[in-house]
Amino acid sequence: MTRSVIELPVHAEDRRIARLAALAIGLTLAEAALPSPIPGVKPGLANIVILLVLLQHGWRAAAWVSALRVLAGGLLFGSLFAPGFWLSAAGALASLLVLALARHLPQAFFGPVSLSVLAAFGHIGGQLALAGWWLLPAAALIKLLPVFAAAALIFGTVNGILVTRVLAASTPDRRQSAPCTPP
Repeated sequence: MTRSVIELPVHAEDRRIARLAALAIGLTLAEAALPSPIPGVKPGLANIVILLVLLQHGWRAAAWVSALRVLAGGLLFGSLFAPGFWLSAAGALASLLVLALARHLPQAFFGPVSLSVLAAFGHIGGQLALAGWWLLPAAALIKLLPVFAAAALIFGTVNGILVTRVLAASTPDRRQSAPCTPP
């Protein structure tokens, strides 16, 4: 009997992505424990980690952390492949696509706060697009749009300010965040 062993090399970046994904997953779990006055409206705490990863390690690392967070969240909440999982995945994908496009915007005008707001609008846009296509009639979504848009603006701004402060604390001599690197 021949024993087959497959060894996958583990690199430092793999470990870093795993640590950052674990942090994002932890924030997702913590956020689920927070009461929400409006169903479906959450502060998006894990998006703080995703934006930090984007600004410090690039889009590819941010995409990995985001995908791992969505998948692990689905597993941990017992909602893997349920509608909530797909809504989360649609929001994460749309947010990442918005951030990929935002790489091409002038960095002098688009820092962590504006990127966070764009990502928040992308996230809610992706979720509402999927919900409109799959779950709810368009008329119902139009009524919800102002509430979700306000939440995206508020939470995107707050999360962006937190990212700005974390970046400033980690590199006190830097005046602006690192540029978004291509994937």
